[in-house]
Amino acid sequence: MGSLTDTAYRSLARPVLFRLGKGDAETAHHSTLRLLGGIAGRPAAASALRRAAGSTGRPATVFGVDFPSVVGLAAGMDKDGLALKAWPALGFGFTEVGTVTALAQPGNERPRLFRLRASEGIINRMGFNNEGSAALAERLETLGGIGAPLGISLGKSKLTPVEDAVEDYLTSLRRLHTYADYIAVNVSSPNTPGLRSLQDAGPLTELLGALTAEARMLANEPARYGSPAERRHGRPVPVLVKIAPDLTDEAIAELLQVCQDTGVAGVIATNTTLGRDWIAPADRQLAAQTGGLSGAPLTVRAREVVRFVAGHTDLPVIGVGGIMSVDDGKALLDAGASLIQLYSGFIYTGPGLVRGLNRATRGK
Repeated sequence: MGSLTDTAYRSLARPVLFRLGKGDAETAHHSTLRLLGGIAGRPAAASALRRAAGSTGRPATVFGVDFPSVVGLAAGMDKDGLALKAWPALGFGFTEVGTVTALAQPGNERPRLFRLRASEGIINRMGFNNEGSAALAERLETLGGIGAPLGISLGKSKLTPVEDAVEDYLTSLRRLHTYADYIAVNVSSPNTPGLRSLQDAGPLTELLGALTAEARMLANEPARYGSPAERRHGRPVPVLVKIAPDLTDEAIAELLQVCQDTGVAGVIATNTTLGRDWIAPADRQLAAQTGGLSGAPLTVRAREVVRFVAGHTDLPVIGVGGIMSVDDGKALLDAGASLIQLYSGFIYTGPGLVRGLNRATRGK
């Protein structure tokens, strides 16, 4: 397993994974999660994964959290935390689970996940399919620590009207804060009706003000030994905001001011895009599918947004979007990101990308 190179993954492992479920991307995704969850439950297999991961990355302390590597797994890969102990074994320095909602929900109709292979992109319109924040809290309570920092991404339940969004997010925060090293507030997915309107200054101020105030109050609750809440020693769980790449510079600047005013700890840039730039000719018909686009077509825009955010605020930035190579990851860090996350790049390139980024960032 230690010899699993990028080339071997692309030529051997990836074709097998892409054929699972007769080519249905979501079936392959769930099969991979079950496989990784099973491996993580076996100490010998987990040790083999760690040996394959090889180099550890560069540690960093960001918004008060100690990260063993700046390379993390983005939300969306393991929504319900089914394989959480596998990700650190693969070399990730942190994992973001979710997006999770207060209510369990099936998400949008299938098919809802599409690979644009020639473009190395992915379109999804999953619609926050998840078992709900209560089920995630129960799983995390049983699981205990995962060996690396854990972020939890919160979204709005589809059945909850936008005007009631604040209480919906607060419900999930109350259930999950003790297990989280940070909370990510997802107001930028394009797949829940009305969600992106929460990025507007008024609704965002109300939402973030309520969440940061609640986080401060919850910090005074008794913490479980060894949990992230215990390690914070009474400090509130950091609250971050994940933003869309489709916002104008003016809208991003306004959003950053809200973050500063409400005590937000950081920004995650970016979510998927509704744009369809940088699509290969072979993928243009499939690119007409509705949903958010990630992967290589987002590389340039994600870097632009990270650079803008880093240049207009002192808040730390987690850079995510279009990291398909080691150079892409280094470029996001050079643009001002304190941490980076993988999703599509991991699917197309495999564990070798994590290993390569850890090696490259350790020297920075």
